[in-house]
Amino acid sequence: MVKIRLARGGAKKKPFYSIVATDSRKRRDSGYIERLGYFNPVARGQEVRLTLEEERLEYWESKGAQISDRVKQLIKEFKDPAIREKRVAEQDARVAAVATKLAAEAKAKADEEAKAEAEAKAAEEAEAKAAATEETAEESPAETAEEEKAAE
Repeated sequence: MVKIRLARGGAKKKPFYSIVATDSRKRRDSGYIERLGYFNPVARGQEVRLTLEEERLEYWESKGAQISDRVKQLIKEFKDPAIREKRVAEQDARVAAVATKLAAEAKAKADEEAKAEAEAKAAEEAEAKAAATEETAEESPAETAEEEKAAE
């Protein structure tokens, strides 16, 4: 019996699925009869998330091919633009939330660095002022002694 199902590809933690027509007795990722499209669950930005060849899908359905549950959901999503738009809007909202969070973290880090830099600068100025005061205090008795000798 022919089944229309997903075959996994892609790298570890980055799945990419081909939608294939295959013999039901074969393993998930082994050889297939025909590739009907693909599904990229981790698509970002302008990347295409789902593509199907509807004509070939209808051909295999007419020949009695069984469609897996997940592929049925994907077909429904592909054919109904409202579902697709909703999913894109959800994805955009998640991306915006992550971007906002990253921006807040970057601002907090920049504020901490600026504060630490200001503290370091204030400490350096205090040390320089203290050193200048010490030099003036040390030179004062010597200068007074020299001035007394010169006055005599």
